[in-house]
Formats: sequence, C-alpha cells, structure tokens
Amino acid sequence: MRDLLLIALFAFGGAVAAGLLGAAVLMPLRHRSVTVSLAVVAVVAVTAMLAGTLAVAWAMFLSPHDLTVVTLVITMAAVVSLATALLLGRWVVARSHDLARAARDFGDGGDFAPPETPATAELAGLARELAATSEKLAASRARERALETSRRELVAWISHDLRTPLTGLRAMAEALEDGVADDPARYHRQIRAEVDRLTTMVGDLFELSRVQAGAFLPVPARMSLRDLAADALLGAAPLAEERGVRLVGDDLDHVPVEVDGKEMTRVLANLLVNAIRHTPADGTVAVSAARHDGHAVLAVTDGCGGIPADDLPRVFDTGWRGSAARTPPAGAGLGLAIVRGIVEAHAGRADVRNVPGGCRFEVTLPLVT
Repeated sequence: MRDLLLIALFAFGGAVAAGLLGAAVLMPLRHRSVTVSLAVVAVVAVTAMLAGTLAVAWAMFLSPHDLTVVTLVITMAAVVSLATALLLGRWVVARSHDLARAARDFGDGGDFAPPETPATAELAGLARELAATSEKLAASRARERALETSRRELVAWISHDLRTPLTGLRAMAEALEDGVADDPARYHRQIRAEVDRLTTMVGDLFELSRVQAGAFLPVPARMSLRDLAADALLGAAPLAEERGVRLVGDDLDHVPVEVDGKEMTRVLANLLVNAIRHTPADGTVAVSAARHDGHAVLAVTDGCGGIPADDLPRVFDTGWRGSAARTPPAGAGLGLAIVRGIVEAHAGRADVRNVPGGCRFEVTLPLVT
C-alpha cells in the first residue's frame, strides 16, 4: 500500500509540473486559433503523462531498456494525439469560418443562412440563435418599412388637409378685409369651424407623437367599463343626432378595469365618432361591454357596410382613411392609430372584424378581479 501511495505521489508531481508548464505556454496563446489551443492541450496531456511516468520510473529504478520502451510508447501516443488535435482544430476553424461568412452576409442586410456543413453542438447552437435573430430583424425591417411608408403618406395627407382649410381661411379673411363679404356673420362662423378643425388635427398629431415616442404614460385607476361607455355615449349623442344615427348601449355589463379614465374616454370617443361618420342615416351604432376569456372587452359595432379584407390589417395604421366602403373622414386618419397606441399602453389590444352590415371594433383589456 505504501509503495502504491509513493507511485501515485511521484506520478502526480510529474503531471502537475508538466501541467503548470503547459498552462504557462497556453496563457499567451489563448487568443490565437483554436487549432493552436487544441495542439497545446494535446501536448500538455501527453507531456504530463510522460513526466509522471518518468518520475515513477526514476523512483522505481527501471532498467534503461524498460524506460526506453515506455518513453517510445508515450512518444507514439503523443504524435497520434497531436495529429488528432491538429485535424480537429482545423475542422473546427473551418466551420467557424463558414459561420463567420454567413454572419457577415447577415450583417450586410441579408438573411442569415446557416452553413450546410455540420458543425459542433456549440456552433450549431450559435447558428440557430443567429437564424432566430435574423428572422426577428427581418420582421423589424418590414415593420420599419411599413411605418416609413405610413409616415410618408401621413405627411402627404396632412399637407393636403392643412392646405385646403388654410386656403379657405385666407380667402375669407381677404373678403372680410376688402369688405366684399355679403354675409360677414356666415364667414365668421365658417372661419371658426375651420379653426376648430385645424385645432383637432393638431391635437391628434400631438397625441400620436406622444404615443409613438413612448412618452405616453397612463395613470390607471379602478373603474367600470359600463360607466366609461355610458359617458362616451352621452358625449357622442349630439353628433349621432345630427347625422340621424341611433346609438344603442343596452348591453353594458359592470366590468372592472384599471385604466386611465381620460385616455380611455378618448379611445371610446374616437371609436364612436369613427362609427357614426361611417354609418348611414337611420343606421345603428351599438356599444357593448362584457367579460370574455378572462379579459374585459369593449366593442363598438357600426353599419358601415364592412371593410375590404385587404384593408382590415391596415385599419389601425397611421393615416389610414379607408376605401370605397368607408369614405375618408374629416380628420387626418389618426384616430384609430391613437386608439391602438393608447390601448397597447394599457397592456391591451385593439382589433376589428367584419360583421353582417358593418364592422366591429373591439378593445380588449386586462380584467381586474
């Protein structure tokens, strides 16, 4: 037992000495190619075995012949180990270069295509992560292009919408200034109406900029969707009466939510005004509030005749004004974009779908128990 312990100690001492020497060599080379690192590791492993063997042989006083045989065997193992490490290192480096080329194409704005040649588990995992990131960036680029397109359209529409009332205001002001207006009071009323329209448009632009810039921070408070819907119906009643549209709010349940009352009232007002403007005279706009699948759902159903299927995904886009089924409103097409921004800031979502005779806008919010 004592002899075995001594042999183990001598072998351990020799291996430790070789390992420390190898670590000293590997430290300055750790930033080099993986081929170099694998070669150093192989040499260190064989050297440690050789050092331990020589230490044991010296302690046991082996004959020169036996020591030569042992040393030759270890040398052959070292040659095979080093060759294997070099081949493996070159293979790993080649796979790394393939992955780097694929990542370089990905960085130049293209899509990431994983190398076809099999790689190590770590490189394969990295390739999968890069592929997932590529998909996310592709979706992000698509959203950015869509947003940029909507912004360009919005600038064009806003420019047109501002030019028209400003031209009218200038003409009426010049007529009043020159004293050629037949009915100055009518001109004054028209100027007031145009100024109100411009004020609403500027207010919508400011609200949308807050939402899109992430500066909108709701101040939630516990309240009932029934109360919010009832207040919104009262506010929209004059416009509905003017246009001959019936407002129905019989299906309003007491649904508790935590929302910013002022901003959610704006959401309901935008939805109701949008529905009333696109519902023909003698039509009906219905508002409902209910629980559904553990959420609070507020819905506004109009009689617009429906939205074309191709336009449904764009309804809440900035500047969207509709198509032949929904004539452009007096605003700049910002109301529904503001609705989506406010609702998403409350951790909810806004949806729309066609129903018989019209369409149904739904606002889904977290339910408070």
